[in-house]
Amino acid sequence: MTTILGIDPGLDGAIAVLTDGGELLEVHNMPTLLNGAKGRRAVNPALFASIVYSTQANRAYCELIGPRPSDGSVGAFGFGRTRGIIEGALAAAGIPLEMIAPPVWKRASSIAPGKENKDSARSVAISRWPSQAALFARKCDCDRAEAALIGLAGLLREGRAAA
Repeated sequence: MTTILGIDPGLDGAIAVLTDGGELLEVHNMPTLLNGAKGRRAVNPALFASIVYSTQANRAYCELIGPRPSDGSVGAFGFGRTRGIIEGALAAAGIPLEMIAPPVWKRASSIAPGKENKDSARSVAISRWPSQAALFARKCDCDRAEAALIGLAGLLREGRAAA
């Protein structure tokens, strides 16, 4: 079986594991520890890599992230560090990575752009995977839903999953 990863790279993000047909297998919260700059939360490279290796994935799709003009230098560095961890772990595992801009995966999932629509991702994910609804039950599970939908959008772009 071929598996793919959908990654929402935020500190509250997640890693979704799907089949190449779009079936959701599992979702992992982004592994973070309080070991970032000034004791802030940061993605832990070893824990992230252990999740990646345990999935035996063949491909990964990740939301394209970057610092915003309003971010300070510490925040911008955190974004870069997280992206480096994701790209490095996937490269070490030999897993090809495709970055997908937020408007692209949201359009594929029929979610309007904007942070105010984050809860829409939960609704779409529950509709898409009703047997996995418990994975998206809480308001704080919107990033889990986004990770799953990012993976699905990648598959849809390649024509590997049914819409």
